This record gives sequence, C-alpha cells and structure tokens, in this order.
Amino acid sequence: MNTHTITELGKLKDLHQHEFVVEGLETPLIGKAFLGDKLDLTSMEVSINKDSPDTGINFFHSHKMNEEVYIFLGGSGEMMVDNKRFTIKEGTAVKVQTGAKRAWWNTGNEDLCYIVIQAQTNGLKQSKLNDAEVFDDKVPWV
Repeated sequence: MNTHTITELGKLKDLHQHEFVVEGLETPLIGKAFLGDKLDLTSMEVSINKDSPDTGINFFHSHKMNEEVYIFLGGSGEMMVDNKRFTIKEGTAVKVQTGAKRAWWNTGNEDLCYIVIQAQTNGLKQSKLNDAEVFDDKVPWV
C-alpha cells in the first residue's frame, strides 16, 4: 500500500508555466497549479498560485459546498469578499465561507504568491494533535 504521494511544482517564480482553463473565460489563468489530481487528494483541493503585477482574478465567483482559506506568501494586492474590499500581503490569511463572492488583484510591483485550500464546510472533525498518534521512534535528523 502506498502511504504517500509526491509531486514537484518547481519554484514559485516559475509557476507561470502552470495554467488553468476556466470554462467561459477566453484566456486561461496563468500561474495556478492544482494539487488535487497530482496528489490524489480526497478531502480537500489545494492550489499554489502566482499572479504577476496587475493580474489576478477579474471575475467574482463563489463555492457551493467548500469554504476556502487563502494564505498569502509574498507580494501585495486587494481582495473583495461580497462588498468588503481589503488589502492582502505576505502573511495575510483569509477564510471565505460558501456562497460569498470573491475576487482579488495584484496591485503591487512583485508577484503575488499564495496557497488556496478548499475543503467541505463542517467537514473537519478533529484538528491539531487531536487526530494524531505520536510514536516513540527516533527520527534520523535528531
């Protein structure tokens, strides 16, 4: 039985080689790599993203079943959730509930890099170490 899956996306600066085609949009979203298929994820979707300056998501969208968490790793921009507009930057984390309209844009001079995690609302039953089993085995790097 295989207990793990590994994929290599490359460096964040090279994420522009990944693109996502959205039905109904004329041009694909550049710099968006989904991990669901690559890692055979079963309870969440994760994407690693890079928006160049003056790019981003130029349409509102919402999700029906999944809440999302956006974790911004570098750069700066603006995000709108429903009618609230706010600044995003390295270190900002935003949770967006189902049904809420969202969009964002890189307003800075460097790449806006971020991770988006999607999971079914109310699907998490345990967290932190409540779902863990700790072993006495010695790890090789200590």
